[in-house]
Amino acid sequence: METSNKVSITVETTVQKPVAEVWKYWTEPQHITKWSFASDDWHAPKAENDLREGGSFLTRMEAKDGSFGFDFGGVYDEVKFNERIAYTLGDGRKVSITFEDQGNATKIVETFDAESTNPVDMQKAGWQGFLDNFKKYSEASHIE
Repeated sequence: METSNKVSITVETTVQKPVAEVWKYWTEPQHITKWSFASDDWHAPKAENDLREGGSFLTRMEAKDGSFGFDFGGVYDEVKFNERIAYTLGDGRKVSITFEDQGNATKIVETFDAESTNPVDMQKAGWQGFLDNFKKYSEASHIE
């Protein structure tokens, strides 16, 4: 998607877990399927992740009532273990995520190019919902 007026949106959270643990929850498919949706009436039944520059990822997101679903995916542009992930979505929009080590906590900052279909406030709220769900899942989980 080409737009003349690119808008970037930033969402963030701080997870009360060390960065190495947070990284695993963010990148491993068995964890992605547990948090990668913005609200409780959605789920992510499938996730694939080839976490390397040039690798791709795909997460299937569906309404639990079966009324709607879509694939969310892209290709990694940059992967710095426990620090940063950048990727390009299938529609050409860019996303970057930083993981800031704060000892027993990790600050996550995610910046993405807005799309032109939905209002910016709605997009920001949706992506923040994903981060909030990630925080909730991560803080309640234990790496085995």
